[in-house]
Amino acid sequence: MSDTKNIKEMSVEEKLRALFDLQLIDSRLDEIRNTRGELPLEVEDLKDDVIQMETRIQKIVDETKGLEEEIKLKKEVIKNAEALIKKYTKQQDNVSKKRKFDALAKEVEYQGLEIELAEKRIREFNIKIEQKNNQINEAETNLTAKKEHLSHKQAELETIVKDTEKEENLLIKLSSEYSIASFNSSPLK
Repeated sequence: MSDTKNIKEMSVEEKLRALFDLQLIDSRLDEIRNTRGELPLEVEDLKDDVIQMETRIQKIVDETKGLEEEIKLKKEVIKNAEALIKKYTKQQDNVSKKRKFDALAKEVEYQGLEIELAEKRIREFNIKIEQKNNQINEAETNLTAKKEHLSHKQAELETIVKDTEKEENLLIKLSSEYSIASFNSSPLK
């Protein structure tokens, strides 16, 4: 059929036979592709879900690290405030004027409030870290399940493709040949 002389000399019956064969081949190709169904799309969706979950987990981990840095900063504030309290308390012992003593007492009180506020923030950050860790654990559990599901679906798709690959390639080649034979010849009369 690949010989152009034969194509031009095809009778109407041969042309119709070629079109019929082409239709059968294309129908079989459609059947093969339908066996895959929505599986390729499902696999792609699962891959996207896995990527989104991994990104979400990384974001939560980064937020947790940020909270841990905040805790370190608040601990530094407490350490500095305690040092100032010691300094002001020592200065109070050497002050003879009441006004200066009261000013130092106010500074000691202020630093005490700074310590309380920093400790409160540390407790809040620890609660948030605990919540974030719970979110991470839950997300990692979901991610593991999603990866297992993806792996199963990929294996299923690969099996279907492997089982039909040779036939599909042959049919595609035949379809191409029949298309050329059917449509490159002179019009049906």
